[in-house]
Amino acid sequence: MRAVICGANGAMGKLLCAALGEPPVGKVSIDGENGACRHFSELPDVKPEIIIDFSHHSAAPEVIAYALEQNCAVVIGTTGHTEAEKQLIYAAAEKIPVFFSGNMSLGIAVLCRLAAQAAAAFPEADIEILEIHHNRKVDAPSGTAHMLFRAIKQVRPNAVEHCGRSGECKRTRDEIGISSLRMGNVVGVHEIHVCTPNQTLTLRHEAHNRAMFADGAMEAARFLLGKPAGLYDMEALLTEARK
Repeated sequence: MRAVICGANGAMGKLLCAALGEPPVGKVSIDGENGACRHFSELPDVKPEIIIDFSHHSAAPEVIAYALEQNCAVVIGTTGHTEAEKQLIYAAAEKIPVFFSGNMSLGIAVLCRLAAQAAAAFPEADIEILEIHHNRKVDAPSGTAHMLFRAIKQVRPNAVEHCGRSGECKRTRDEIGISSLRMGNVVGVHEIHVCTPNQTLTLRHEAHNRAMFADGAMEAARFLLGKPAGLYDMEALLTEARK
């Protein structure tokens, strides 16, 4: 696989380079160290098949511009994108294959399915999402928490996100609460609490280490090769795996 890794010198970038199983044809990193270029414009003509981006959401315009220039697929594993950045990604998917997910874990993809099933099974239940991450994480709530909310909204179209609680904020019928904790070196914990007056169902996923995200990104990259232009995610990957 002829891959360019963006964010190659970060914690995830290093794991991606290892998971690739062969040297990437190009590396981009803001520090410009370990053989990486600072910008895509500095890369030689490496003819990539795919770009895997685990840098920062602000790099999206440069990542997308290079992918379109090279007419290659792109896997975007960063989170916290602005609406303008998301629109760039969506527009690019009309011309090239784009894999865009708030979490690259197959376990989280399964959790999204279970969350939707639970919400459908208990249509009157209160649902709360709790996400816990290390004290260095920048965005809150996590991209994964938003993914879980969107999965629930598929079966509860009137659902509304309610992020955090403070002061007088009595719960409304349609809200899905999302709470965020930042502490220590927690890789990632996501819980969904589905509560009726008589019982509570709790769904939980815990990441033991960041290598699972690299493994998921590699699965996404292999899935994307040869695909037509379009926007793909972990649900699409799971669906194909069942065939």
